[in-house]
Amino acid sequence: MKNKIEEIIRVDHAGERGAIKIYDGQLLALQLLKADPDLEKKVAEMKEHEKEHLKYFEQQLAERKIRPTLFLPLWDLLGTALGFGTVMLGKKAAMLCTASVEEVIDKHYSDQIDYLSKYEKQEKDLISKFKKFRQDELEHRDIAYQEGASKEGAYGILDALIKISSKAAIEISKKI
Repeated sequence: MKNKIEEIIRVDHAGERGAIKIYDGQLLALQLLKADPDLEKKVAEMKEHEKEHLKYFEQQLAERKIRPTLFLPLWDLLGTALGFGTVMLGKKAAMLCTASVEEVIDKHYSDQIDYLSKYEKQEKDLISKFKKFRQDELEHRDIAYQEGASKEGAYGILDALIKISSKAAIEISKKI
């Protein structure tokens, strides 16, 4: 159980940090090249949720003496590039980026909650946080679709690429 909990916290820490970096990249593009004050406001609000999540996982890493993934610098770079690039492709692509990542994270958190439910007495706080964070992520997904995320045409390819890369980052971060 201990090793699995360490993997869960390491991956979730990397994921929340990655989400912030994606939003950082999106905000950078919106501020420098693609002015859209409404979209910028929505992205900034979603980033605030992610910062709350990251703070919790940073505390968990420290309290449980778990090392973060060694790939954080690479994930930071790739997340920022993904965010920046999707804004440069347009609002639909930027919002699809959020929707695609959040769909992966929804399943990810759901699987973790199912696993942790076996250890409900020991991990009550962790389960409670995961349920709240999962709900936040679902709200982000819904906002993304309300704002125009689409999987039609070439956007379907972008969706698949984002999901594959998110799942790969999860698997790598579990161990390394």
